[in-house]
Amino acid sequence: MNTLQQILVTGGAGYVGAVLVPKLLQAGYRVKVLDLYIYGDDVLAAVKDDPGLEQIKGDIRDRALLEKIMPGCDAVIHLACISNDPSFELDPYLGKSINYDAFLDLVEVAKNSGVKRFIYASSSSVYGIKETENVTEELPLQPLTDYSKYKALCEEVLLAKREPGFVTLVLRPATVCGYSPRLRLDLTVNILTNHAINNGQITVFGGEQKRPNIHIEDMTDLYVKSLQLPDEAIDGKIFNAGYENHTVMQIAQMVRNVVGEQVEIIATPTDDHRSYHISSDKIKREWGFVPQHTIEQAVKDLVKAFKADLVPNPMTDIRYYNIKIMQALNLK
Repeated sequence: MNTLQQILVTGGAGYVGAVLVPKLLQAGYRVKVLDLYIYGDDVLAAVKDDPGLEQIKGDIRDRALLEKIMPGCDAVIHLACISNDPSFELDPYLGKSINYDAFLDLVEVAKNSGVKRFIYASSSSVYGIKETENVTEELPLQPLTDYSKYKALCEEVLLAKREPGFVTLVLRPATVCGYSPRLRLDLTVNILTNHAINNGQITVFGGEQKRPNIHIEDMTDLYVKSLQLPDEAIDGKIFNAGYENHTVMQIAQMVRNVVGEQVEIIATPTDDHRSYHISSDKIKREWGFVPQHTIEQAVKDLVKAFKADLVPNPMTDIRYYNIKIMQALNLK
């Protein structure tokens, strides 16, 4: 018998949240979304009238607000953060305040309010660059950027707070790809697809760097699954969550295969040699979780969305680009 009924999703109106929240409602959970809604108030328009949904526009750094909305929540899925290195570096002080400082209060308030399960979206970038072919959860963390450093520190904070009745789970997702009602066009697969469709050409910087990806449908299924599994399958665990490790050039070629041979691929040198690859064997072994959606499928879903005019002004509208939104809003 699963006793988790009310779920708080921080960042529920973001790229992943916009796909996850409808799935949680569909699965019968009641959902509170806490989000700044900086990408628009209508991200969850498709489910806004669902009686199980409560949308709260607010800041995760507001402890009084957390203390008000947390009671009654059985689980937290913590997605909210300043996402990716460039957005973080724009204002490191802001990044730290949201990605780290706020986390301390969030975990404490959750625990004090009787939350039974806390699921944290960390990042596979916490490993830094590893020479080894299979980067498993046992390897030491060597974060290269402030973004990944604070992700790693939050993992430590959460694990230190774990105790019977407060079950913790750390997921380290690969880069998410595919279509979402709150679309990001600043992620590898999504960038390349956007340029292939709307420019007819793809520029690949370097190309040999590996980028692990996971389809947004698989990632959101995984969060739903993490609410449904028994405590002992989850408690104190850390899992990588990825699908395939491909080089950027391989991804560009996949995009061309889907969009059409007329797409030109231009390779150009780069000094960004960050190359990540992760092993997702542990989650397969322990949870039986195997992604069901390929990178090609993500590309096809995006192509369909572009063709159906679901992505107006993809090259110029800042709402698809986290860093441009951050600059425009001057968030503090």
